[in-house]
Amino acid sequence: MKNRRLLWQIFTPFVLVTLAALISAAFYISYTLRDFHLDQIEQQLLAQAYFAEELLTDSLANQENAYLNEVTKELGQETGTRITIIAASGQVVAESHEQAEEMELHADRPEIVQALEGSTGFAIRPSTTLGQDMVYVAIPMMQDGNVIGVVRTSVSAASIDNTLAEIFTQIAFASIIIAFAAAIVSLGISRRITLPLEKLREGANRFAQGDFSHTLPHAHAYEIDALVTAMNRMAKDLDSRIKTMIRQHNEQQAILSSMAEAVIAVDNNQQIISINEAAEKMLNIDKTDANDRRLSEVVRNPMLNDYIQTALTEETHVEGPLTLHDTGLERHLRVQGTLLRDAHNKKIGAVVVLNDITQIRRLERVRKDFVANVSHELKTPVTSIKGFIETLLDGALDDPEDAARFIKIIERQTNRLNHIIQDLLTLSRIEEQTERTSIEVVPANIKGLLSTAAQLCQLRASEKNVEIKLDCENDLIAPVNPSLLEQALVNLIDNAIKYSPQDDTVTVNAHQDQNNIVFSVSDNGCGIKAKYLPRLFERFYRVDKARSRKLGGTGLGLAIVKHISQAHGGTVSVESTPDIGSTFTITIPTTN
Repeated sequence: MKNRRLLWQIFTPFVLVTLAALISAAFYISYTLRDFHLDQIEQQLLAQAYFAEELLTDSLANQENAYLNEVTKELGQETGTRITIIAASGQVVAESHEQAEEMELHADRPEIVQALEGSTGFAIRPSTTLGQDMVYVAIPMMQDGNVIGVVRTSVSAASIDNTLAEIFTQIAFASIIIAFAAAIVSLGISRRITLPLEKLREGANRFAQGDFSHTLPHAHAYEIDALVTAMNRMAKDLDSRIKTMIRQHNEQQAILSSMAEAVIAVDNNQQIISINEAAEKMLNIDKTDANDRRLSEVVRNPMLNDYIQTALTEETHVEGPLTLHDTGLERHLRVQGTLLRDAHNKKIGAVVVLNDITQIRRLERVRKDFVANVSHELKTPVTSIKGFIETLLDGALDDPEDAARFIKIIERQTNRLNHIIQDLLTLSRIEEQTERTSIEVVPANIKGLLSTAAQLCQLRASEKNVEIKLDCENDLIAPVNPSLLEQALVNLIDNAIKYSPQDDTVTVNAHQDQNNIVFSVSDNGCGIKAKYLPRLFERFYRVDKARSRKLGGTGLGLAIVKHISQAHGGTVSVESTPDIGSTFTITIPTTN
């Protein structure tokens, strides 16, 4: 099918729509005017009928026919309306335009039938007497609740049709003029629209040929001018985008080259698409030889090939460990792979990122070795317990005084050993929880946590007659892990009691500080020198080892406090002045 010019595609529908709208409007207006005119005539006839009914009811009841004829004729001449008085029997008693005695019975006329039934009658029908269409309105004439007759008023329908015909003619003439004017206007509008579009077509052809220096002329229409502006901007941006793509490609290559992680991209057939310098060094391959070759041909590692095959076949993200043996050295890698998709979300290959975690593994081993090495802290109480048990077995049991003294020493060393083990287990458990996943927090009443922690330390406080003073609002609520935070507070309060003088006070405070909950435990003890503060939260670090062991410390309490604070996303700090006291502060954000 041959395409028509846009000019006629716009002009023809515009004219047809205009004609349809004018014809519809003409018919609607005509019928509306006709209904309005008929309604006005009906109201006029009804008013005249009521006037005649009020004037002539008594005369009809008294059968004053001559008077009735005289009055109806006068009223008919004054109003230009035909007025008829009909008795209940249907006999015409008086008529304004005809001789009543010569007229036939009207009992079967539809408007008369309605009026005799006590309602208002209305009809448009041919008149038997006059031989033309008439508009009739009839109302009952009532006396003592009975219908004694009917007053009917009527006018010729021909006058209505003549009036409406004149109106229809005027509307039709106006519609033709409007349609002609609309056709001329639509033709001008169509040409005004199509001419700029022709220029746009010519300009688009030049753009298609690569002539981006051409500039389209601006149009008067806002929409077309916006299109012209957009096309000019498009032509201007095309060259810029090409340059941008080249620059982005160079930047991408620069980023890949500077990455410490190895990046390998393959297609659906596992042929290498791209490989960065880190991958070359990590896998000991040559980039120029690797491109367009299958990965299995370049890297002889079945596990790496399995990861890529899994990513391609299962279309899912893959992640796992990978071990490389290079010149006798074992290297641990973390593999992460996912699909490559194009702009239409179609699978085009996969990309894997290899992260060297050898150093991390080494640090993990160091950490584990550290935990193993601190076991020497356990040797002292174990050796002491063993020695005194051997002494008891060698005969000291026979001396009740020595036996009791040795057993008390064994009890103290056993309690110390138990405390060390419990603290180590607690520390390990906290680290394991925070490494694997975030700790579970629930909204908790902070005053209740402080009270519980204080009660757990009350026995030690009573031994030194130390008062534990709580300072916290009753309705303070914060998201925390109650058991872990309670343990941290117990460790801080217990330390404060240990290093407080006899008959002293330990103050425990908690308050809201913007988006944080701040806990502080203050004592008036011996204090700590500033040079010891940076290492205070290290495991097994003691400022005064002899005094710490004497007081029952394991060297792990503050390390546990630090890890609990970090598990909540918070921090712990200390302020201390020798011979004045110390204040330990835990700050926990309310939004973890």
